[in-house]
Amino acid sequence: MIRPTGRALAGIGAGLLLATAPVLFGEVWVVVWLGAISAFAVALLAEFALLPSARRIRLEVEGPATIHLGLPAALQLHASATAAMRVHAIVELVGDCEPWPWLVLDCVRDRPTRIDLPLRPRRRGVLRVPAVHLRWRGPLGLLWREQRVAGDLELKVVPDFVTARQRALRLVNSRDFQLGLRIERYVGDGSEFESLREFVPGMDRRAVDWKASARHRALLCRQFRAERNHQVVLCVDCGRLMGEPLDGLPRLDHAIHAALQLAHVCLRTGDRVGMFAFAAQGLSLTAPAAGVGALQVLQNRIAAVDYDAAETNFTRSMTELLQALRRRTLIVLFTDFVDSIAAELMVPNVQRLARRHVVLFVALRDPLLRRLAAAPPVDTEAVHRAVVAAEMEQERDVVLERIRKGGALVVDAGVDDVGAELVDRYLQQKRRELV
Repeated sequence: MIRPTGRALAGIGAGLLLATAPVLFGEVWVVVWLGAISAFAVALLAEFALLPSARRIRLEVEGPATIHLGLPAALQLHASATAAMRVHAIVELVGDCEPWPWLVLDCVRDRPTRIDLPLRPRRRGVLRVPAVHLRWRGPLGLLWREQRVAGDLELKVVPDFVTARQRALRLVNSRDFQLGLRIERYVGDGSEFESLREFVPGMDRRAVDWKASARHRALLCRQFRAERNHQVVLCVDCGRLMGEPLDGLPRLDHAIHAALQLAHVCLRTGDRVGMFAFAAQGLSLTAPAAGVGALQVLQNRIAAVDYDAAETNFTRSMTELLQALRRRTLIVLFTDFVDSIAAELMVPNVQRLARRHVVLFVALRDPLLRRLAAAPPVDTEAVHRAVVAAEMEQERDVVLERIRKGGALVVDAGVDDVGAELVDRYLQQKRRELV
């Protein structure tokens, strides 16, 4: 398709203005007007003849099949032309991603040109590149030639499995993690027998195994270790509030990244991990399992969790979860609330869960509230914002304190610290053998 440029439209407008000259200044201007129109028509014909054809340029679009949300990724445009020309391009993008402006490709004859376009998706899902639109001008700058190059490219946006795995491995190799797996030298219900060793002064006398000591004719003491094969269920709220952005990503995706990091650690310690997604009702339930295969299943299920526009129904969802769990379980609940009124139905259900299971309530702290509350009162509007932010923080603390008093454990941290704090709290509960 061929279109006139701004320069051509300006020439046409000048010709229309010049057409009024014979009326205002006399018939002698008719010759001037006809000469100008003839010159402009010749220039258009020459531009049309010299305008490079669509066969002179070739474009290919490449991109990664999978994009991890939050990690840098790029779309590559490879262009080659049989003549030196400047090509303007715009990529047609379907999906929730930051758009690109018009691009300029300075093509050199018989030399490929490459441009990397950064991909910044805002949510998980599928990004489609149906086509790339190209246009270039002739040597006089009077005409555009436009071309549509089919892209037919689909890019799948999934949670950031890579970062979650790397952070989990750093925690696994840390000294604190090794301390969390140390052998526990105490006797009590729920502890696993580890080995027998000779009794030395300072050891707990209640751990002496008298039968084994009689058989071996030496005073032997039992050693115990923390139990494994616990059940851990990652409960992820997919309701409307979890779709709100926080630090560049939806709250749901921050929760998924923290849940994946915890899942790596739990499976590494020998526990069984499952997942429960809910909104207005239970959406999906993955039974707790152990091993490398369980991690792959968990990643596939959690990547399929979609954003839901409905309000979260805690009563119905938590009832479904209670009916599905047959043994005592560590329930890690990722959710969000705005104020104490919105949390009135959430708190009783969390307390009901805590009566039968160990509940770890995870709340993502919004740094914007603290910044607004601490902002200097430069004007009336800033004072109003600070007062509202302080009230929201106070109500948030009240709700979290009610959850603690109800028997649940609370992790209230920012998006950068929630993963490490969550793993640390999990190891504490594992050492205390509360599950």
